[in-house]
Amino acid sequence: MRKILIVGAGQAGLQLALGLRAEGYEVTLMSARTPEEIRTGWPTSTQAMFDLALGTERAYGLNHWEEQTPPIHGLRPQLSVEKGQLALAFNAPLERPAQSTDQRIKMARWLEDAEERGVEVIYNAVTTQDLDAITQLGRYDLTVVAAGKGDLVAMFDRDPARSPYTEPQRGLAVAYVHGLEPDPEWPEPHVGFHALPGLGELFVIPALTHTGPCDILFWEAIPGGPLDRWAGHTGRMAPEEHLEITLELIREYLPWVAARAGNVRLTDAKATLHGRYTPTVRRPVGHLPGGGTALGLADVVIANDPITGQGSNTAAKAASHYLRAILERGDQPFDERWMTDTFEAFWTAHGQAVTGWTNAMLQPLPPHVQQLLGASSQNVEIARRFAAGFNDPNDLLNWFVDPEKAAAYLAEVNGA
Repeated sequence: MRKILIVGAGQAGLQLALGLRAEGYEVTLMSARTPEEIRTGWPTSTQAMFDLALGTERAYGLNHWEEQTPPIHGLRPQLSVEKGQLALAFNAPLERPAQSTDQRIKMARWLEDAEERGVEVIYNAVTTQDLDAITQLGRYDLTVVAAGKGDLVAMFDRDPARSPYTEPQRGLAVAYVHGLEPDPEWPEPHVGFHALPGLGELFVIPALTHTGPCDILFWEAIPGGPLDRWAGHTGRMAPEEHLEITLELIREYLPWVAARAGNVRLTDAKATLHGRYTPTVRRPVGHLPGGGTALGLADVVIANDPITGQGSNTAAKAASHYLRAILERGDQPFDERWMTDTFEAFWTAHGQAVTGWTNAMLQPLPPHVQQLLGASSQNVEIARRFAAGFNDPNDLLNWFVDPEKAAAYLAEVNGA
C-alpha cells in the first residue's frame, strides 16, 4: 500500500491522516506537540463548523463530541450605525445545527485516535531542512504539508492574483468564557454577529471546552481603530487583562451584550488568544532544495480572515477533497501536475467562493449587501438563505455577492 507523509496535526492534517488510514494507506503524521501539550495549551481558534464540514468528520467516526457540544441553531446579525445604538437585527436559522468544539480537546483526542488506529505519529517540529532530508530518503509516495504556521509555509509562493491584501485586515482577540447569559431575543444557542461599521466586529459563539459548554467572545478590530486594543502586545497578554479589555469594549459599544455579561469569567487559566495575519492564497506545490515536492493543504494554501467563520470548515472540506483525490489516483504517481490539479479542483469547488466572500466582508458593506441584510430582517426566507451560505458559501455567489444578482433575487422574493 502507498505511503503518505503528513506534516501538521490540525483539523486538516489529522482528518486526512485518519481518513487515509481508514482506507488502508500507510500514514506517517508529524506533530509539533503531543496530545497532552495540546490539551493543556492555549486555544488556537474559534472553529465554528457547519453541517457539510461536520459531515466530513462523521464519515470516519471523528464526531466524538456531537452530543456534548451546544448545537448552534443559527446566526443573529446585529448592526450598529452609531455608538451603542442598535440599528438592525434579525435571526437567521440554520437548517441543521453547527458546532464549535475547542480544538484543544479535538486535536488531542484525534492524535490519540491516530495512534490507536495505526498511524505512525512522530512528535517533532519540522523545518524545511528536515523535510528536505526526509523526502530525499524516498520513503513516501506523497508528502502533504498541513502546518499553516512556521518555517514550512515559506515553501509555498504567494499567489498575487488571488491575494488582494498585503497586510492584516483585522486584529483578532478571543476569550473563552463561562457565565454569559442567553440572548433574550433568541435564547437558543446561536452565533451573535455584532457589526460596528468602520471599527470591527464582535462574535459570540457557543462552544464546548475542557470545563463544559461555554461562549467565545471574539473581537475582530480594524487595525489602528479604537477596538484595536491588543495592538502592540507582541507577547501573550495576561488572560485577565485580555478579558477586561474584551468586556470594556462590550460595555462601551454593545450595551445590550454587556447586560448579559455581568457574571462572565474565563473558562480556564489559558483561555485567550490574540494576534493578526495577512489573508493569503498560496500556490499548492512547495519545492524543496533537494528537488522534492510537497502538496499544501488548508491554511498553508488558503488562509482567510476568520470574519466569516470558515477556517475549520475549509480545512475539513479540503481534507475530504484531498482524500478522495488520493483514493482516485490509485497507483499513478503523485506528480506536480496532479498536485496542482487537485488544488485547483478544490479551489473551483469551494476555495474561490469562500475566499471571495470573506475578502468582500472585510470591506465596508456595499449598498446591495446593506439592502439584503435589511430585507433579511423582514423576510425569514432571505434570512435562512443567508445562514445557509455559511454552510455552503457557493450559494452566496448566486445572490449575495453580486449587486445585479442581489437585485434580481429580491425582485423574485418580493414578487412571490
